[in-house]
Amino acid sequence: MIEVNHVTKCFASLVAVDDCTLSVERGSITGLIGPNGAGKSTLFNIVAGRYAPDEGTVKLDGQDVSGWPPHRLFAAGLARTFQIPHEFSHMTAIENLMMVPSGQSGENLFSAWFQPGRVRSEEAAVRKRAEEVLAFLNLSHVRNELAGNLSGGQKKLLELGRTMMTEPRVVLLDEIAAGVNRTLLRDLADNILRLNRELNYTFFLIEHDMDFIARLCDPVIVMAQGKVMTEGSIAEIQKDERVIEAYFGGAPKAEGAHP
Repeated sequence: MIEVNHVTKCFASLVAVDDCTLSVERGSITGLIGPNGAGKSTLFNIVAGRYAPDEGTVKLDGQDVSGWPPHRLFAAGLARTFQIPHEFSHMTAIENLMMVPSGQSGENLFSAWFQPGRVRSEEAAVRKRAEEVLAFLNLSHVRNELAGNLSGGQKKLLELGRTMMTEPRVVLLDEIAAGVNRTLLRDLADNILRLNRELNYTFFLIEHDMDFIARLCDPVIVMAQGKVMTEGSIAEIQKDERVIEAYFGGAPKAEGAHP
């Protein structure tokens, strides 16, 4: 679903992503991990259209989308969430969802004035979809609560819900577990798994919570110094001495070994 081919991105003299190549298979939940400064966020932002690559290409379902802006990628079926939720705090939870679908007739002044029946019909369909999403995520009880009043975990669920309003082809999750309590974190994981298994969503996620990664992701891609270091199952990754070196500065000494 996503192909990153020999992508490089520099900021002045800093090489944030260095000739990076990786892929995300259709229908997978692929994790991206690595130590701070590995280039994960920059790569994510390149795939999401915030940055254009200096070199290399990004493909979405076989189409070259290198340098496409976020709104064009969104229309092509790529959605994302953010580490810090970007909710409309003074709108209710259901209103946050209803804003997502593009091209609604009510956004057009002519239609709003001269085609009110069409506007009402479309709005009713969008509201129905939003109600279904809230029910899926077990958020119906906060449907009329201002989004700014929701807990951190509920805001993350609401962001996931906004991606569901468009039925995307692939979703990028940027540290969705950050700041979420363990109870809501289980809900998040359950919903991501349901979307993947029942609706065949493809997910590509950055995460530091290894338990969260272990539950959801196969494969896991490890980045270090702007490059892909290795890829495999979480069990394989956790045994890889290169990964231990990158995270902890060296492999653990064998029991009984002398310094």
